[in-house]
Amino acid sequence: MREQRRLLMSRARLEAAAAGMVCLSPDESRYLTRVLRFGPGDGFAVIDGQGSLWQAQLSDAGQAQLLQPLAQPALQQPAPQPALVLAVAVVKRDFELVVRMAVELGVDRLIPLVCERTAVLGQLKPERWRSIAAEAAEQCERLWLPRIDDPQPLQEVLAESAAPASLRLWATTRQPQLPQLPELLPALLPDPAADPAPAAVWLACGPEGGWSAGEEQQALAAGWQPLQLGPRILRSSTAAVAAMAGLAQWRWSQTRC
Repeated sequence: MREQRRLLMSRARLEAAAAGMVCLSPDESRYLTRVLRFGPGDGFAVIDGQGSLWQAQLSDAGQAQLLQPLAQPALQQPAPQPALVLAVAVVKRDFELVVRMAVELGVDRLIPLVCERTAVLGQLKPERWRSIAAEAAEQCERLWLPRIDDPQPLQEVLAESAAPASLRLWATTRQPQLPQLPELLPALLPDPAADPAPAAVWLACGPEGGWSAGEEQQALAAGWQPLQLGPRILRSSTAAVAAMAGLAQWRWSQTRC
């Protein structure tokens, strides 16, 4: 049996499909017929990025038929809780890789940060990052598409994250007295058997030049909890992915999602 591949299609697009017959984009058609070498009758899955999956069958090079009614998907999952929010400074060369790996690991929202020491090459490309996120969600078989924000100044993120139901973690370096992520989470989070988890866990990772002293002070004043990611000084991209992996593993151990 062939491995079942997935295509991500917006909910609005699926709702516009007459009798479950979906028109494929040129890129989707090319992927199915030329890359996968599918022909009429071959099956794949369609996801909407909002927790639902339908079985589908290729009708011809330009169309596919959903095999379940739109209101009755073959699989439906609630959104993972708590939401994992990664606020990460844009880096020069590896940011697309950071986006891809964070999505594969389970990030629910990724906020590209512009900090005092942010240094980038060329233009920032949020639409490109969203395309990479969609590809990664298809590849790793996620049913929920993460939100990829436009780049934001750090000050806006510090202000937005002040929701009382959120836990805010601030990754920093050269402070060996700070706890590491595996030590900090059990101390800050409630007992999953007795108390509800926070609605969201935010994690901020800084730029290649590190946080400025002013940024560190602003974060602490805003209630962010500082932590370290280990004894070594990591590249910014490595730090973000390593921290995201730790958060994802913690959530999986608590909720299996």
